[in-house]
Amino acid sequence: MAARKDDTTGLLSWMPGLNTLLHYRKEWLRHDLVAGLVLTTVLIPIGIAYAIAAGLPGIYGLYATILPLLAYAIFGPSRLLVIGPDSALAGIIFAIIVPMSAGNPERLVTLAGALAILSGLISILASLLKLGFMTELISKPIRYGYMNGIALTVLISQAPALLGVSVSSDGIFLKLKEIGLALANTQTNNISLLIGMVSLVLLLSLKRFKRLPGALLVLALATIVSAYYGLDRHDVKIMGALPKGLPSFTIPLISLNDLSSLLVGAGAIALLSNSQTSILSRSYAAKYNDHINPNKEIFGLGVANFIAGFFQGFPVNSSVSRTPVSEAAGAKTQLACITGAVIIGLLLLLAPDLLYYLPTPALAAVVITSILGFFEFKDLKRIYRIQQWEFWLSIVCFAGVVIFGVLPGIGIAISIAILEYLWDGWRPHYAILGRVDQLKGYHDISRHPSARLIPGLVLLRWDAPLFFANAELFHHCVLDSIAKSPHPVRRIVITSEPVTSVDVTSADMLVELDEQLKAAGIELCFAEMKDPVRDKLRKFGLSDRFDNDRFFPTIGQAVNGYLNAYIVEWIDWEDRV
Repeated sequence: MAARKDDTTGLLSWMPGLNTLLHYRKEWLRHDLVAGLVLTTVLIPIGIAYAIAAGLPGIYGLYATILPLLAYAIFGPSRLLVIGPDSALAGIIFAIIVPMSAGNPERLVTLAGALAILSGLISILASLLKLGFMTELISKPIRYGYMNGIALTVLISQAPALLGVSVSSDGIFLKLKEIGLALANTQTNNISLLIGMVSLVLLLSLKRFKRLPGALLVLALATIVSAYYGLDRHDVKIMGALPKGLPSFTIPLISLNDLSSLLVGAGAIALLSNSQTSILSRSYAAKYNDHINPNKEIFGLGVANFIAGFFQGFPVNSSVSRTPVSEAAGAKTQLACITGAVIIGLLLLLAPDLLYYLPTPALAAVVITSILGFFEFKDLKRIYRIQQWEFWLSIVCFAGVVIFGVLPGIGIAISIAILEYLWDGWRPHYAILGRVDQLKGYHDISRHPSARLIPGLVLLRWDAPLFFANAELFHHCVLDSIAKSPHPVRRIVITSEPVTSVDVTSADMLVELDEQLKAAGIELCFAEMKDPVRDKLRKFGLSDRFDNDRFFPTIGQAVNGYLNAYIVEWIDWEDRV
């Protein structure tokens, strides 16, 4: 696939997919049509299964597939990404809309559509504000913990359908208890149990054959068996009649109370889906020497969600399972996804009863097989070996989702991510620097006990931005370093190369510190400070206080400046004969 640069301007720059289609090459057509046909065999069963996992009738999974695929084909920058219902989002959607619906099927659909619109608007706004970097704020351990919790939630929600038992409880632990009692008392539908377990075994066995549409084959076989033996007469739940025709335009009207409840979930969905989409898109862009603008990627996904909400859909995401299918089938452009969407539309128009006898236990097996791939244990073992506190962060996120539910778990995960981000700057590393014989530069004396200190000079390295959360600590560290110096201190130099920013609070702290040091006869100077940081100090009105004589380009020049200003007994190892 030839590399493509996002060099369009104006309105077309926000429709990179359309730009690709306008410059379509005829040699791509055969590959895209074949890939679209193959992709459809995965889109149909997965779409239906994830709709059911989200608490909705299966038909809405197809509705949430058609329009988002077409929308992303126009507004999305990636040629290969497949958009649609996603197992990672299914548990979140279920946890948000099912309790709010109070058992009303129409309200369930309305809430799902509103959730898609809100998450789409949040993504669109984030892209316009160039907040694409926000997708990188959730660390890998936190993402593992959160996704493991979501995967377990979805797994347990599908277990009753797979095993042929009825469960009425909410919450993971109550559901597990009820499932266990039902199995112990043999209160299962044995035919449903047999279909579910056979489907699960077949799906797991077929996973090794990457090119085979395992989900489609298993569901087709289950549907044929169900229709031939009339399993619905034996209390086996089946798909039933699907509405004929394409999804209609609807406006999901909700109350202000609903809006406030949905916004938190929509924000979490936007963050999670944008993070996954950004990672997946970048990986394919790197593979094909392409360039993807993360803000355009977020915009494309946002538009797909926004449109899905108005056409009886629910929040969608990029697919880590369907995208490789499309690529392996030879897809070259977004036309492969368009082909898949058109075929599904034709199915709903011409043959909606084709899925009438599809048994629910087989669908549950498809969801469970897909969700098993989201559990991450191997890399968590590696994280435990190299940094245990990050492993336990992951466990806390997992426990938050499992114990408190998906929505509170989202809040816990995001809060921990923010705290993790702030902690490095809040309590950063700092060091006193000294001169080590036969070693260039100035180095941390805690790591080099033989390092020599220059009498009367303290070199303090601060390894973080200066901002409100660490300003007081910096103040304390400077005074503590001076107090611990073996010689009376005349000058302290802050080696500022790691300092990337300064805010008003820390600037005011520097003024107070300078006054305090000046009263003690000590000069406060800086070395290696970046120009943007110095510009901020000027903006804060500190240029008169900290004139140019207080700043040195390098630590070596700061040391020479001190030695020239004061009579100090000091011979550097490089000056020895």
